[in-house]
Amino acid sequence: MLDLALSPIRQHKPDKLRQLGIMSLNGMFDEMDGAGVLRQAVTELLPGDIAIVSSFGADSVVLLHMVAEVDRTLPVYFLETGKHFPETLAYVETLKRHLGLANVIALHPDPSDVARFDAGGDLWETDPDSCCHIRKTEPLDARVSGLGGWVTGRKRFQTAERGVLPHFELTADDRIKVNPLAYFSDADITAYKLKYGLPEHPLYSKGYKSIGCAPCTSVVAEGEDPRAGRWRGLNKKECGIHFDFNGAIAKPMAAQELNLFKDGKFIADPFRPWVEGDDPAAARYTHIPLPVFLDNRDAVLANPHPLGLLVSPGDKVELARGDLDRFVSIAINFPAFTDGRGYSSARLLVERYGYKGELRAVGDVLHDQISHMRRCGITAFVVRHEPTKKALIEGKLATVDIFYQPVGLTEIPLGTRPFLRRRAVENA
Repeated sequence: MLDLALSPIRQHKPDKLRQLGIMSLNGMFDEMDGAGVLRQAVTELLPGDIAIVSSFGADSVVLLHMVAEVDRTLPVYFLETGKHFPETLAYVETLKRHLGLANVIALHPDPSDVARFDAGGDLWETDPDSCCHIRKTEPLDARVSGLGGWVTGRKRFQTAERGVLPHFELTADDRIKVNPLAYFSDADITAYKLKYGLPEHPLYSKGYKSIGCAPCTSVVAEGEDPRAGRWRGLNKKECGIHFDFNGAIAKPMAAQELNLFKDGKFIADPFRPWVEGDDPAAARYTHIPLPVFLDNRDAVLANPHPLGLLVSPGDKVELARGDLDRFVSIAINFPAFTDGRGYSSARLLVERYGYKGELRAVGDVLHDQISHMRRCGITAFVVRHEPTKKALIEGKLATVDIFYQPVGLTEIPLGTRPFLRRRAVENA
């Protein structure tokens, strides 16, 4: 058994031994040994630390049959986007009964995200990437974040982009993605279904060769790419759950530098920097500078996409206090270690204006500052300073136990007379 166990906090730097282990695994299995790949992943590689992700689409029954053969109790995640064909929802129940799958779990999008960004249910028309992110990527990321890996039903023949797909991938967040059907051809899929008498998706016979959400799926003509019916007419081939935050399908050796520290670990940052020339009415996943927001307030508020706000030294955050809930993230810019105005901005946002979303520090973020930033309500940090990254990963940050200026309602500054100190604690 290859030792590819994950550390408690996933490292953002590539692990050469781990990468070599993945290469060795890919060399161990015959091209068609889908069941062997799945069994290796479930029983040897990541026992108790892996789940299946299935669309319950046109070819899903093959992988799910293998799951039933290996372990019917394995968690099978179905992304219930709220946009599926009725036939797909019925097919889920059919396969659960036929295969005896005992642990199919529907993952739903966050209702608050849907209400905020897709209240009309038509985001797929104007911004399918954001629609997929809200309805697929976010729910799945939240569920698999604590797992060592997950299993997909992707196959090489489906698109040119998937043409080099291996059985085992090591993604940038140091998880293992397993593709038991990577080498299966369309003919192999058909033969497998016939061999085991597996029920077909009700829409397959009507020309739907790859089936996703109803608004973004169409019939495939003879000779077309099997996924040509997905997002037809758009420059889009993937929903995003197989992206490695670099716009491409994760490759076996892919490793991206992760700079956003949040919830105790470094993760990929879905936000990109604001660029001059960006359209405030159409931008998404970027932090709009506060002056730009104030000059384009109506356009930004009407923009249906997820957005952040960038607050720099000298910006008057009070001018946006009535609109703070519009932003899923607010970035406080610390352009230099010696510029402390960001601390005041953070405290105003949290203590006076009650902002509850992600509050992140960007710019010159160093380990000596982080404990102060946290005291001011900052919950996430974009860090590019390697010693600071190391200190965060190892939990070796300096702490502040004595202070002269209190933050919030419970801290008591140094020098407070004992009876006042007791009174402050009692009133906290």
